[in-house]
Amino acid sequence: MSQLLQATVYGLLQGGLLALIAVGFSLVWGVMNVINLAHGSFVLIGAYLAFELHRRLGLDPFAAMVPVAVALFAAGYVVQRGLINLVVKAPIFITLLLTFGLDLLLVNGLILVYSGDYRSVPTGYAGDSLPLFAGVRVPVGRLLAAIVALALTLALVAVMRHTRTGLAILATGMDRGAARLMGIRARHVYALTFGIAAALAGVAGSAVATVGTFSPADAGRFTLFSFVAAVLGGLGNMYGALLGGLVLGLVEGWGGQLLPGTLVNAVAFAVLVVVLAVRPQGIAGRAFYSARVEV
Repeated sequence: MSQLLQATVYGLLQGGLLALIAVGFSLVWGVMNVINLAHGSFVLIGAYLAFELHRRLGLDPFAAMVPVAVALFAAGYVVQRGLINLVVKAPIFITLLLTFGLDLLLVNGLILVYSGDYRSVPTGYAGDSLPLFAGVRVPVGRLLAAIVALALTLALVAVMRHTRTGLAILATGMDRGAARLMGIRARHVYALTFGIAAALAGVAGSAVATVGTFSPADAGRFTLFSFVAAVLGGLGNMYGALLGGLVLGLVEGWGGQLLPGTLVNAVAFAVLVVVLAVRPQGIAGRAFYSARVEV
């Protein structure tokens, strides 16, 4: 029983980290109808930026989340305005090719600079654990990452629902043509959306660098986890990304206790298939995505 409880706690904390990775991916897909295959690369760039800030300046990775988020927001804004915006109205297959090419470019650039070696950001507390109950312990680093994920998800929901910028993003996601008629600059809104998603990916990368190791080879894994969590929760739904990440984390935690490591991912995809068969819109629903008007 204590092993099951420990696996549950670990799964919830891992799910919080996966949710932090996935929320930006879900936002871009829901608003822009773009499946960003380079999302995992942005997560890795955030991890390497946190690594460099720690190595050169001694900055704690959780404190480094702020400059990393600012840098990734600027990079995401420029990439969307200068590259992805050129094909945003094209068939989704074209955007898949473009973001896949961007992913290859970024991953190979990271390999050239850092090689394929695994790295991490050592801290004096991330490996510590706090006693909970019945012999269950909570890793401090993963607990902090889960708290950041929850806080950012709630903050993003508040921004989307209670600010002019957030409402403009939601309106553009629902009907780009009508939003333009209301005076909303769709190109700017799309770039803001992509920048926010890149910033969230950078924050997730800083958390990943704290609680584990990373290398350029992990980009595809992060993108895959983001895809599964976003679809599980519901496209464009920030709470859905959080729920999808938690479900995925629990599946990993419980599956790791009962199955060989190679089968855990298979179980995760089986859960995805079952959820979509029962509830195609995802656990939390697709928010405004189902009301999208394409032009």
